[in-house]
Order: sequence, then structure tokens, then C-alpha cells
Amino acid sequence: MKIYLNNVTYNKITCAQIRLSKCTGNPFSSSLKWVDCVTNMVDAEPCAAKTGAYKYEDGTKYVGEWNSKGQKHGMGHLVLPDGTRYDGSLMSGLCSGLGVMSFPDGAKYEGEFMQGWFHGHGVFWRADGMKFEGEFRGGRVWGLGLVTFCDGSNGFPRNEGFFQDCKMIRRKRCTEVVQRAQKVAYMARAQCQQV
Repeated sequence: MKIYLNNVTYNKITCAQIRLSKCTGNPFSSSLKWVDCVTNMVDAEPCAAKTGAYKYEDGTKYVGEWNSKGQKHGMGHLVLPDGTRYDGSLMSGLCSGLGVMSFPDGAKYEGEFMQGWFHGHGVFWRADGMKFEGEFRGGRVWGLGLVTFCDGSNGFPRNEGFFQDCKMIRRKRCTEVVQRAQKVAYMARAQCQQV
């Protein structure tokens, strides 16, 4: 049986062979192609995960799991040409689930993603040290949360409450949401350290 992935044909490899295989060489070498670093390659029967590395023509580098359609799917490490890094869960080629995204200017987000957007609970740090802990929707601060300035203060009056499209709409204590955002950020960080 043959497996077709990214226009390349592979022979069927059994789950027993997967456990014995190892990735050798530099996964970010400029001559890297999918076949150079395949550690898990099976058909869609009992274990459909494939693990490997790929460097795209635009300079994007990915090391992680792939689905049978050749999309980034599962745990992975993605580095974009501008230096943006993502470590975490991907579904059908997009950041989804828990993850950590670090930007070249020093900004960072740890938390939940959905279809490539910050979405759910998380913590976002700006490059200047200001942070938002709370809820995100569609890549924007949207929901309950708390702003902490780089000096450690929350402002006066306290910048805690309901935010819509990155603007505070009404003040409200939301301790449970902030604690949940901190917990989710911790879980995202811990998950990425295991990769």
C-alpha cells in the first residue's frame, strides 16, 4: 500500500516500525524535505499521526505532527520568517488548543487558540511589560479580564472588568476569570515544555 502526502509517495510503515525510527540530521537544514526527517509515517488505520519537519520556500519552519492530508495537526513548533514563534497544538494547519506565541518585539501570548486566533482564556504581555489576563475572542481582548501595567499596578480606578474590542466597557471584579486565564497560560507553557 502507498501513502501520498505533499505529492510524495511513501510505502506503508507499520506502528512497530514507528517505535524504532529516529529522526537524524538537522531539521532546519536548508535542503530539508519532508522525507528527510519522517519519524512516524502510517496509513489512516490505528495510528494516523506522522511526525516530521519541513522548511517552506518563504522561510517558515515547522517541526511536529501532521495529519493524513499533509496539514500541521497535533503538537508542533512553528517559526515564521519574521521571527514569530508558535509552540503548541494545531488542527488542520491552524493554531488551535493550548499554545504559546512569541513575537519578535518581545510580546507574548500564552493560552487558548481557535482556528489561528487568540480565543478563550489566556495572558498577553506587550513588549513594554503591560499584560492582560482574561478572555479573548477572534484575536482581540474581548470579555472579562484585568490589565496590569509594567509598574505592577492595575491603574486607578482598577482596570478590571468587561472589555470589548480591546476597550474597557464596564468595571467589574472578575477574579475567577483572571485565575482561569493564569491557569490556562500555565498549562500552555507546561504543555510546550514537554514537546
